[in-house]
Amino acid sequence: MITMTPNALQFSLPERLRPGAGHALMTAIVTVGRGGFEQLVAMQVPVPVPGPGEVLLQVLASSVNNTDINTRLGWYDAAVSGSTQSLTTTQADANASGWNGPSPFPFIQGTDCCGRVVAMAPGVDPGLMGQRVLVRPCMRPHGFSSWDNVWLGSDLDGAFAQFVKVPASEVFAVHSDWSDAELGVIPCAYGTSENMLQRANVSAGQHVLVTGASGGVGVATVLLAKRRGAVVTAITSRSKMARLQAIGADRVLERADPVLASLGAESVDVVVDNVAGSAFPDLLAVLKRGGCHVTSGAIAGPLVTLDMRVLYLKNLSLLGCTAWAEPVFPNLIGYIERHDFRPLLVSSFTLDQLEQAQREFLKKEHVGKIALLPPRPIALAQ
Repeated sequence: MITMTPNALQFSLPERLRPGAGHALMTAIVTVGRGGFEQLVAMQVPVPVPGPGEVLLQVLASSVNNTDINTRLGWYDAAVSGSTQSLTTTQADANASGWNGPSPFPFIQGTDCCGRVVAMAPGVDPGLMGQRVLVRPCMRPHGFSSWDNVWLGSDLDGAFAQFVKVPASEVFAVHSDWSDAELGVIPCAYGTSENMLQRANVSAGQHVLVTGASGGVGVATVLLAKRRGAVVTAITSRSKMARLQAIGADRVLERADPVLASLGAESVDVVVDNVAGSAFPDLLAVLKRGGCHVTSGAIAGPLVTLDMRVLYLKNLSLLGCTAWAEPVFPNLIGYIERHDFRPLLVSSFTLDQLEQAQREFLKKEHVGKIALLPPRPIALAQ
């Protein structure tokens, strides 16, 4: 159970997180700085007031993502060269950079959000009121002709709270019989996957190799690539192989299997790789001439060995994907409403169990996503 002294941090908080007379309050988990789980602090903060063009959402569900943990630990800083699991709190630099420069500590993390619109600024479409919506977490503040992007829960306050305010342009009503938890695990992982598949122009009949296939983005990629009619080979640990076959992977390799020997040279059209690390050269070796390596992560380590001759002699494309293309999120809403796939939901925790949920996530024993539901009453130390 996360606890805190109610006003212990008030004077170190930015004004928007300081309780004041007449402010309605909500429970939030505030990440107060760089470091370990001790940086996750439950407190009562003001319910945000939507400004021009914004809506206020009651948070119905969120989920656990690598990015929330990596941001807290400082993994995105250029000085870090190891895997996401190698960074310890003692190594974390308090001044390490985040996605777009220094992270805005203290702030509320939570990249995923399924919510209900409960208030809005004047001028916002009143038809949104009361709708159950998903928030597009990757926002393009200067339009889709610019690669600039900001992320919910990394660059601005996110969904680890009872309420969150977001631009009305970033909420998408969803009409589905899915539970709040199922919807809550969609935005970050499935949006990231759909963006990579779209950027790589994955189409029916292509052979797609998915590394790290048991994680949130990996499972999403297996499901969404199969939806496009691709032939999918997934890489995972032995204990998870049967689960990936059950959700549609055509072939599953154990992580220890030599990729090149198993698949053969020039056998794959697209590699969707969020692992990187030492396996990178073989991932390029299995690509056909003119093939594409697409990535949005590097959990095994961001520094790789690249033989430039392989890149140019085989006419390969390397695509880095953080900013999402405009059709990505509307596509996902359509897939949900047409029942084109169903997310793999492993378990659910309540927000007051955030530390337990992240610890469970870090064991890497699951296949799919862990949801976060609204908090039970959180104990505030007297």
